[in-house]
Amino acid sequence: MSHSLTQDGIDHVVLERGKTANAWRTERWDSLRLLTPNWMSRLPGHQYRGTDPDGYMTAAEVGDYLEAYKASFGAPVHHETAVERVTPSDRGFTIDTSGGAVNSAAVVIATGACGTPHIPAVAADFPAATRHLSPIHYRNPDQVDGPVLVVGASASGAQIADELARAGRDVTLAVSNHVRLPRRYRGMDIHWWLEKTGMLDEHIGDVEDPIKARRSPSLQLVGSPDSRDLGLNELQASGVRMAGRLAGVTDTHVQFSGSLANAMRSADLKQNRFLDRCDEHAAATGLDREIGEIHRPEPTVVPEAPLVTGANSFATVIWATGFRPQYPYLPDHLLDRKGALPHVGGVTAEPGLFILGMNFGTRRNSSFIDGVGRDAVELAASVTTHVGNRQGPTVAPVAAR
Repeated sequence: MSHSLTQDGIDHVVLERGKTANAWRTERWDSLRLLTPNWMSRLPGHQYRGTDPDGYMTAAEVGDYLEAYKASFGAPVHHETAVERVTPSDRGFTIDTSGGAVNSAAVVIATGACGTPHIPAVAADFPAATRHLSPIHYRNPDQVDGPVLVVGASASGAQIADELARAGRDVTLAVSNHVRLPRRYRGMDIHWWLEKTGMLDEHIGDVEDPIKARRSPSLQLVGSPDSRDLGLNELQASGVRMAGRLAGVTDTHVQFSGSLANAMRSADLKQNRFLDRCDEHAAATGLDREIGEIHRPEPTVVPEAPLVTGANSFATVIWATGFRPQYPYLPDHLLDRKGALPHVGGVTAEPGLFILGMNFGTRRNSSFIDGVGRDAVELAASVTTHVGNRQGPTVAPVAAR
């Protein structure tokens, strides 16, 4: 957004609670890598120019990449500046921060889709001695002693369960609806296929159920140097015990749903439908002559899964159960009953208030590094139009009283 506003000649500041790429540097586990290949890290006026375009950047490398992007156009970032309150007024907004207040004609919230981990209420029902971790607090297997329950089998849960099992930990994975895809198909990265088939470019207005689309789980993938698969078959081969969705906790038992087999078969069905789409695209465009042969992943093995286990069976629970938005600095009347900020393509009902980087904000890849840039260019046009229709400076410090 800052790059796009700079291109449009709009005076602005970027308020950052920590340092540039704060979450990538302080809220990621040690072995984390991007799920998208490096060549997909495309931003307005910036792209990957390293020696490993088909690899996957580490979290630290993503931090360096964003730092270089900031420097490339002199983004006006104010570090260690936490936003405390945003107050709409007839003149725009007053933004109270830890470093003082500013007046602004417009505000763009660009905190992204992965801010606050969602810990379900059932966590409080586990025995008091149970340790609870979210993905932003997990770092490596040395933190985890004793049997561990990982709740959630999307990208974060699958990767953490795999890492813990490979380190010799006793791991149970609670599985509900998930999206299974191979890391590579017919010799090409699965994100290459998602782009080529137009899946990533799907617009929110073209999907049947936008709410469901925005809640779709992340892909069961890992950005490993060897481009290996990471589905439930691979996890079982690593020693991870499968269970159904976590259904409840009593004084004596942890209860799991009996839906595991259905969730596995549904994921296999959806995977094969997408791979059919890939094959149809390859045939229609002549790619069949340039890529590998058709080879489908084996069906997911459905194991015997526990429906109940003892309440004290797990020393640690890792909650890979997604994120929920939190905007404590916004007035309550701007938020819906779940605390989210309603918007259409990043434009909210409050004139001059915009939001960027949310799941399926406008397109399926709106929260990807590769997709947020196009959304930013389009949304910046709305910001520019809004501030161009107003009198006075776009952004300025509040005068001392």
